[in-house]
Parts: sequence; structure tokens; C-alpha cells
Amino acid sequence: MVRNTGSKIKYFTQNEMKRIFNAIENSPTSHSLRDLAIFRVAYRCGLRASEIALIKREDYNSNKGEIYCQRLKGSKNNTIRLDTKTKDILDKHIECSNIILDSEVIFRSQENNPISRQTLDYLIKKYCLLAAVEDKSKHHFHSIKHTTAVHLAESDMDIKELQWWLGHKVVSNTEIYFQFTTRQQERMYTKLDERSEMV
Repeated sequence: MVRNTGSKIKYFTQNEMKRIFNAIENSPTSHSLRDLAIFRVAYRCGLRASEIALIKREDYNSNKGEIYCQRLKGSKNNTIRLDTKTKDILDKHIECSNIILDSEVIFRSQENNPISRQTLDYLIKKYCLLAAVEDKSKHHFHSIKHTTAVHLAESDMDIKELQWWLGHKVVSNTEIYFQFTTRQQERMYTKLDERSEMV
């Protein structure tokens, strides 16, 4: 796990992220399927709230399970392949919401508008409380993007791969996610142990 001391980056642990997903799945509201699809797509792709609202039916290739991600704030657009569970949930949401036209936005509000940043921040606060995520400084939708980056950095993805995944134009924006993780520390010590010339 990345040591978060002294860092301005707020992210969810893997356990916290699982609890958030479970809280959404167990929510009795009529929008729980939509919300679960939103949170899983945002986590898989590392998307900002404003980027979630941009996703249209034409951006999603259901045959390949891939989403074309329009990145904002100077980032590069890219196409991310969804994991099986996220794809299944998104397919179900699209079917239940009767989203047919290519120009239709996938994630909509009750008023049938693209879901707003304010609504997404309300939802993350709601589900963080249900999931008993105690650190309220994490209760912001942008924490999901940071969470994606940290979890991928911990999973042996190298910095260039992570840079592409997040759509960063400048690698220095990606480097902040490569603070020493427990796994990185273990690899470092293993390398040192293998250097017989060190005394």
C-alpha cells in the first residue's frame, strides 16, 4: 500500500473501494444499477466526474467491451477495455435504461440530463458513509481517479503504461503515483540482497 503520509493525494484502499461497490449494490434505490456502473467505469478508466458525463453510447463498443474516454484538462483521449464485471454491469444499465441512439449520454440524471459533477459528489459522499469510509477528506469523486492510479502503480504497471492509461501528456503528472509502495520497497530490498558486491 502507498504510504499516504504528507501527501495531498487522497485515494481509497482496495478494501475501501470494495466496500463502496458493495454499498452501492446493496442500496435499495432505483438508481443503484446506474450508480454502480458509474463508479465501476470511473474506477476502471480513471475518469473525472466531468468526463463521466461525456460518455455517449457511440463511445462504448459493447462487442469488445471498450470505452473511448474523452479526457479533459489537457489529457489525451484513449480507449480502455473494461473488466468482465464492469462490462456486464454497464451492459445491463444500458439495456435497462433503454439507451439506443449513438448520441445518447449513458449516465443521466432523473431529469434525463447528463449527470452533473454535483450529483456525483453527492453520491460519493452518500456511499462513503454507507461503506464506513471514515476519512472524510476522501469523500470526493476525484478520489476515484487517484485510487485508480495508485492501485495500478501497485500492480507492477510501469510509469509509461500508467501515463497512457490515465491520459497524461506529461510523465511528471504520473510520477506522483509512484511513491514507494510496499511492493516497490520489497523489490528494492530484493535487488539489494542480490548484489553480492555490497557489504
